[in-house]
Amino acid sequence: MGTQLYLGVIVVMLFATTVANAEIKVQCEKDSISITLTIPSRLRQYAARYFLGNCMPSRFNVLPSGEGKAEFNYKLADCNFKRLMKGKHLIYKNELTFRPRPRSSPAAYVYPIECVYPRPKGWVPPFLNPGSGVAEGRGGLKFHMLLLNEKMTEVAETNVIPLGSFMPIWATVEQKSHQPLLLLMEECVAATTPELQANSNVYPIIRNKGCLLDSVKGNSRFLPRYHSSAIILYLQSFKFGLGEVYIHCKLLAWDPEVLSESKKACHYVKENERWELLDDPMQSSMCDCCSRTCNPRSKRGDQWESNGFRHTSVLGPLIIMDPSQQNAHNASEVSIADQG
Repeated sequence: MGTQLYLGVIVVMLFATTVANAEIKVQCEKDSISITLTIPSRLRQYAARYFLGNCMPSRFNVLPSGEGKAEFNYKLADCNFKRLMKGKHLIYKNELTFRPRPRSSPAAYVYPIECVYPRPKGWVPPFLNPGSGVAEGRGGLKFHMLLLNEKMTEVAETNVIPLGSFMPIWATVEQKSHQPLLLLMEECVAATTPELQANSNVYPIIRNKGCLLDSVKGNSRFLPRYHSSAIILYLQSFKFGLGEVYIHCKLLAWDPEVLSESKKACHYVKENERWELLDDPMQSSMCDCCSRTCNPRSKRGDQWESNGFRHTSVLGPLIIMDPSQQNAHNASEVSIADQG
């Protein structure tokens, strides 16, 4: 039994070495991929042991030389491709594997596959499309607020946040048949309770009609928008209170063509030592009032907000953990979607 197992391992190693030396050609198309793999004649019988993700070869031919040629022609939406966004690029990743042993065993050989494309203008990751997460309707609109993972590739799976790390807080409003809308965060505070009371102890994050105060104290900022109806607050975690922390935000859906001192998203850029308007840095003078008191809302604002374009969201509980104490803390992980 031991001898058979030993010989089996040797055979797998030889297979893996042979496959590693095989000729592999990868062609990335607009929305598909074509991979050609030349298989030595002695391994032709194992053609069904090659996989692209979870896909078998779509075609197999025997060449005059006796070698085999396996082809994988699939859409990038197939075969468990992982789609990532990095800067101005979309990246599709997968693995070409050789599995001479049963599927549950580790692959004997893994060849990384990657296709890189320019990110289309206006493209939004599927998880950022309205319809995911917890939503609440208001005046015919639906608002969402969720915590993303540190790579901003999907919704976060944990509510435990290391102290000093960043929390990407994503908020959006479903537009549906409405005219284009601009989502703004008018005010956000951190509190230790899911409901704010008159005597609640709070930590101000955004105040003064859209001024990100925490960008002055720390390194928090707004990230560039994917579209006007969504915004990402890139909030650096801070030490506040004990136990659970909740983020309370007043959201406003507004006319994207009308910005003012009372309808804006501003953060402080330390390199330039000035406040900057997220949606049009050329009009950053609207943010000058962040150092004092910004003008009250206009009559037009009264009309919009009375029609239900304002919404209060609560995100939490979040547990901000000092890394030096994390091992000693056994925090339970719970849902971290919008509570309100």
